[in-house]
Amino acid sequence: MAEPTPRRNEPRLRPAPLLFEPAEATGDPEHFFDLESIDDPRALLARATELTVAFRAAADRATEFQAMAAAQLADPRRFDRLTTADIAERAEWTEDYAKKMVEFGRDLMRGGEGGSPVDPV
Repeated sequence: MAEPTPRRNEPRLRPAPLLFEPAEATGDPEHFFDLESIDDPRALLARATELTVAFRAAADRATEFQAMAAAQLADPRRFDRLTTADIAERAEWTEDYAKKMVEFGRDLMRGGEGGSPVDPV
């Protein structure tokens, strides 16, 4: 898994909405957000770019939530806290990466360097 790459001084972009595909469309391996039906290369590039930005934004946001969850699970004030080794195992990370994610999550929860203040409990 790649290292977290917080973009702390950049404003959040509003990506194109990710719409869930109908169940019958997901059964077709060639179907992907209806891109295969776009014939105009300009429109295809525009929509594919929108999806790329949306997926990146979603991945970045999900990573932030992973980090905050890891920080909460590692909180020494919790009676059921987990070690970074336990967190790494659950998330399928290396222990070093889990340590970095715990620190990143703590920073986000403190509201440090552009993160929003979040109550860890």
